[in-house]
Amino acid sequence: QVRLEESGGGSVQAGGSLRLSCVRSEYPYNTNCMAWFRQAPGKERERVAGVFLSGSSKYYSDSVKGRFIISEDNNDRVDLQMNNLKPEDSAMYYCAATTRILKSTACQRAFQTQGVEFGYWGQGTQVNVSS
Repeated sequence: QVRLEESGGGSVQAGGSLRLSCVRSEYPYNTNCMAWFRQAPGKERERVAGVFLSGSSKYYSDSVKGRFIISEDNNDRVDLQMNNLKPEDSAMYYCAATTRILKSTACQRAFQTQGVEFGYWGQGTQVNVSS
């Protein structure tokens, strides 16, 4: 069982930055694919950024590409550096991990489709961006 805990959310003005962190705990590690998703009130959940831990391939949605950076630290923590934030970035941000080991292509596909492979989820951290 993998437990995920997010932190780093908060309120910021447009153009500002925030850094989210997701810490993994509990063994054994049976996941090598993690991602950040977000959901705003009244909207569907959307993908934000993903990382293949076995090779450090990274994936981004078009809406955050060039502004957000996902990084991993020794497979224990995945951060999301969010720069040039916009009001439309306001949402609850969730860290997720797959429930099994995937190949890189499968990790990318799971991220793009928000696949059921992402079976471990954190409680979320709120991000509010004011104009």
